[in-house]
Amino acid sequence: MGIPVLVLGESGSGKSCSLRNFNKEDVVIYNIAGKPLPFKKQLNKADNVNYTQIKSNMQKGNFKTYVIDDSQYLMAFEMFDRAKELGYNKFTDVALNFRGLVDFVIRNTPADVIVYFLHHTETTDTGKIKAKTSGKMLDNQLTLEGLFSIVLLCKTDGQEHYFETQSDGYSTCKSPMGMFDLKIDNDLKMVDDKIREYYELNKKEVKPNESSKKN
Repeated sequence: MGIPVLVLGESGSGKSCSLRNFNKEDVVIYNIAGKPLPFKKQLNKADNVNYTQIKSNMQKGNFKTYVIDDSQYLMAFEMFDRAKELGYNKFTDVALNFRGLVDFVIRNTPADVIVYFLHHTETTDTGKIKAKTSGKMLDNQLTLEGLFSIVLLCKTDGQEHYFETQSDGYSTCKSPMGMFDLKIDNDLKMVDDKIREYYELNKKEVKPNESSKKN
């Protein structure tokens, strides 16, 4: 059972920058929109990939940490591709495809694999910050944050960038008790280390290609 982690934030809040302290041997980044990283360090990056390519690459089992950068574009691009279709089936399909990727991480990757979904936010009519989707029709099909046990919110005050780890009532961020302080540096490598320490992942012996028997 792999661990999916949702990292929310507005454009410019520091989500991609939070990858800066990973080394090349640590991580693979699936860059959905194909944009350059906001720092000079060279990391393993696959641009303009889709669901099938992501799953196929993860199944090779060569890394313990994966990042899906701007994961909301998986939904947005599918909606653009199917924009001329009538009816509600496309909204259901878009929701099912995204949920299928999260389920794949949980069911078909080893227990010491962590996959970070870096995802844009939107603000509801009631002022709550949530994961961005492709509209209310899709929201009726899928509560995105409900698929994750760890949801971090990336924010900036113009002076520093940081993660919030628990909701203040106006966001959907959450994390297990005692894993993080309420406010931490936006350093995803540090977050990765903390999660592995909390769940004692480094003590588990997991074969590289081991996966759950559930499908």
